[in-house]
Amino acid sequence: MLLVLSLSKESVSNKVKKILVATTNPGKIAEIRAMLDFDVEWLGLSDFSNISEIPEDGLTFAENARTKALGYAEQTGLWTIADDSGLVVDALDGAPGVKSSRFSGAKDKNRKLLDRKNMAKVLKLLEGVSKEERTARFVCCLCLACPACPERGRGKPVGTEQTRLACPAKPFFFGRSGEPVEGKVLAETKGMLEGLIADKEVGGNGFGYDPIFFVPHLNKTVAQLTREEKNAISHRGNAIRKLKPILDELLWRNCLME
Repeated sequence: MLLVLSLSKESVSNKVKKILVATTNPGKIAEIRAMLDFDVEWLGLSDFSNISEIPEDGLTFAENARTKALGYAEQTGLWTIADDSGLVVDALDGAPGVKSSRFSGAKDKNRKLLDRKNMAKVLKLLEGVSKEERTARFVCCLCLACPACPERGRGKPVGTEQTRLACPAKPFFFGRSGEPVEGKVLAETKGMLEGLIADKEVGGNGFGYDPIFFVPHLNKTVAQLTREEKNAISHRGNAIRKLKPILDELLWRNCLME
């Protein structure tokens, strides 16, 4: 159960807060900024010059999102929203899955070129597969985390009632290696979008696998949708909508600790 300090609206600070979106992908940042329209300053990883990359080596989208949110929160001292998302194709036994961003094996700083290489590999592997068997889904797992409780290092033992109230959420996340990662998970959400893999790229909007992801009830690929249309149905949009009331409550209660 999430514990937060009970504050009146009159006690809420009007100071603009900073929240890190743990990505260098401007498309993801734009989606989150548009849907989480709070009075905060949204930052991306590109806003930090000396930051160590958190590896995405988990076995699930949720594990990767959690590890990134906690890791970048600790490095920056900011509340951090991280996601791990990708394409799951039934005919490919769930691939690309957690390897969606690097499915082609290419390492290219040109994101559009990398996207095209990834899509080309999916289309190649699905050659000869019927439309009925090209079912797929986009999956997005979001995690909101804060850095380690400020009460640590102030002589107050972690786990006291006062500390638990000041720092709502889990005290540690244990990574795959068994080592504790400092910080706190405040919320985790998941969103999905069901569809089919088209037989070619169609549309010029969006990013990633959008041009080959066909949404039957709209008779369009995601890349043919406007930003507003995409946000209304997308996997990330669905995850963000679940996160919004939680973040709204936390901001209202002035629990952002810097």
